[in-house]
Amino acid sequence: MQPISRRDFLVVSAGLAVAPAHAIADYAVDVPRSQFGMTSTAEAVTAGIDLTGKTAIVTGCNSGVGYETMRVLALRGAHVIGTARSIEKGRDACATFEGRCTPVVLELTDFDSVVACAEEVRALDAPIDILVCNAGVLFREHRKVGDLEMHFVINHLGHFLFVHRLLDRVVAAPEGRIVIVGSKSHRRATDGIYFDDLSGKSWTTAAYSHSKLANGLHSLELARRLEGTHATSNCVHPGSVATNIFRSAERRPNPDRYLKNLAEGAATQCYVAAHPALSGVNGYYFVDCNPLEPSVGMQDACAARRLWDVSEQLVAEYLA
Repeated sequence: MQPISRRDFLVVSAGLAVAPAHAIADYAVDVPRSQFGMTSTAEAVTAGIDLTGKTAIVTGCNSGVGYETMRVLALRGAHVIGTARSIEKGRDACATFEGRCTPVVLELTDFDSVVACAEEVRALDAPIDILVCNAGVLFREHRKVGDLEMHFVINHLGHFLFVHRLLDRVVAAPEGRIVIVGSKSHRRATDGIYFDDLSGKSWTTAAYSHSKLANGLHSLELARRLEGTHATSNCVHPGSVATNIFRSAERRPNPDRYLKNLAEGAATQCYVAAHPALSGVNGYYFVDCNPLEPSVGMQDACAARRLWDVSEQLVAEYLA
């Protein structure tokens, strides 16, 4: 018998750690399970899928899993609108592969930029079939945008405004899908959303985890509001992927933890965005191309509604 490799050992061990049997059995019982898993690639999970005629948006397209997501959706025939913080970065990314891609500028800390980007997308006058909220940051130190903590602004609030301004275009699609990229790190935010101090000054949990909890709650409330339409919203954890997001992090990935490559890291969001098996699936959390029960805090419908209301208040002057 061949000895198990270190990579295979880490895959098996990580899988056992994040996917307990009861979670598979009890959560999202009506959602189809796929044969894909931790080492599946974005190309593999979309094999045979024809996205010709569909329009997709991917935020943070110029590097990491955002780049791979854009590349694979374009490979399958979609017209992909890729956002980057500068038009040069977006153009450079779009020029590296075949397929129809349109770069646009989106600076999530600048709500005027968010509005301008959404209006540029709206000017294309097409339904939005896929909207992947992928862009994100991870910092080691406390940073703010105005009076708000920066992770909360970039990872959640900027995307909240972007989705809000494009939501009617997603609903207008035959089967619009919104995919919000969260993280298993949301489980560390055991104190919930710090509604009384969104500056981050008094936070006792990592700001990144706090913002990822906000991503999940945003998706949950959005899914509730989309009930009765053909559109859906789901949240995904891409896995631990060695990307540029770690460049400012105090803690680097544990070398003994299995790290996905970019093709594997983009798989779950491509699967949830495009696979026919998930038609009509709404309001769930996916890990390794299958539903997995999130923390109790990320299933708190009351907190999700409150976050929505607070987010609307914070960006009120920028809403359509």
